[in-house]
Amino acid sequence: MIKKLLLGACAVGIIGYLGTAAYIYNYDQNRSSKLIAAVATPKGDAQIRDIFYQRGCEYCHTGNAEMPFYASFPIAKQLMEHDVKKGYVHFNLQATMDSLVNGTAAPEADLAKIERVVQDQTMPPTRYTALHWSGNLSESDRAQILSWAEKQRAQYYVTKGVSDTFKNEAVQPLPEPMPTDAEKVAMGAILYHDTRLSGDDTLSCETCHRLTAGGVDHLVTSKGINGQTGPINAPTVFNSVYNVDQFWDGRAHTLQDQAGGPPLNPIEMGSESWDQIIGKLAKDPGLTAAFTKIYPEGYTAATITDAIAEFEKTLVTPNSPFDRYMKGEQGALTAQQKHGFQLFKDNKCDTCHVGKNLGGQSFEMMGLKEDYFAARGKGIADVDLGRFNFTMFARDRNRFKVPTLRNVELTAPYLHDGSIDSLKGAVNMMLKFQLETTLPEKDVDDIVAFLTSLTGEYKLDQPTKLQAE
Repeated sequence: MIKKLLLGACAVGIIGYLGTAAYIYNYDQNRSSKLIAAVATPKGDAQIRDIFYQRGCEYCHTGNAEMPFYASFPIAKQLMEHDVKKGYVHFNLQATMDSLVNGTAAPEADLAKIERVVQDQTMPPTRYTALHWSGNLSESDRAQILSWAEKQRAQYYVTKGVSDTFKNEAVQPLPEPMPTDAEKVAMGAILYHDTRLSGDDTLSCETCHRLTAGGVDHLVTSKGINGQTGPINAPTVFNSVYNVDQFWDGRAHTLQDQAGGPPLNPIEMGSESWDQIIGKLAKDPGLTAAFTKIYPEGYTAATITDAIAEFEKTLVTPNSPFDRYMKGEQGALTAQQKHGFQLFKDNKCDTCHVGKNLGGQSFEMMGLKEDYFAARGKGIADVDLGRFNFTMFARDRNRFKVPTLRNVELTAPYLHDGSIDSLKGAVNMMLKFQLETTLPEKDVDDIVAFLTSLTGEYKLDQPTKLQAE
């Protein structure tokens, strides 16, 4: 009798679960249909947009999705809150969803991440599809997503001249240098080296971003005016034109915006105002005559930073062994470096260190798998909050712009806090805190060998002061 009662109860439970699950499935299907219908004529790939909506990707990977009615149910509530918190921290899909509506380029780092989880079949996770029956990606879905990602890369991101073998790689060789105004470049080079941009005439842009030292100063954190110590490691100026935003927290969108920051920062170059800087430059008749020939409106914050930015556009380092290899020169990399490149990809390094700059395209959590700051000790400083200081979004806490890996062998110490002094140490740290893994020492050495292949060429051929006519 008891056995029959138990079997009956199980049967009722199963029927109830299946009935609820079927209702949820229909709800999700109807909901996705309404979302799809809300944008009648998307300019992007409608099929990919529809797949993301139908599978409920925006539940966990956007910050503004309307949760389904069952998100308040016991158990479902706890599961969904966990998934949303974890999913949104790992990946924000909103920019890609917007691109699919507007017909614009999906972010390059987004393509790499989406491609990776589709290839590895790690998304959606089993715990998600157990609750969301409509959440599974079919083989057709996966094929369509991968084809879309390849088309996006071909249309927007592939470097001209890359070998056919590497056209769909998440990393690319540097493109040809962008066009610049030669007169502005020459003036920008002079201003880049001019100490009059600092409050006490002792510091220039070049002080912390030395062009003969990989574009950095090799200090844990930079030294500012009056011997003050800054809170953060100086990122390289080389190839910064290819970054999506500038500074570790991305608070400057352009090179010109970035150039305007340090001169007025009280612990960096420490000038009181642009008027103070302009007053000093205006006392130099030769420089002023040359400057007004290029900028008839004369010295302003905008014209000074425009010239510096134009110069910085030329600070690119092409023709690295990696670039030559990607363009078809098989002998440009050693066997060890080729193996290191494969390990770099196998361990998902190219999902964040993506594109022609091998970084600079996204902002990622420091310590994604393990708490880096707890292991580091010495507490959390304001600068450790990263992008949060700029956006004030909770998900951006401890999130930083992914640094470029170009010329990385020349730019120690590493990380925003300058806490790692060797390239091998940086690789081991990333494996531990971002991937929660370790590799044999030989494999780490091979990755390091690959990273040295990213060192390019730069010839300092601009004047650093006004030449006598």
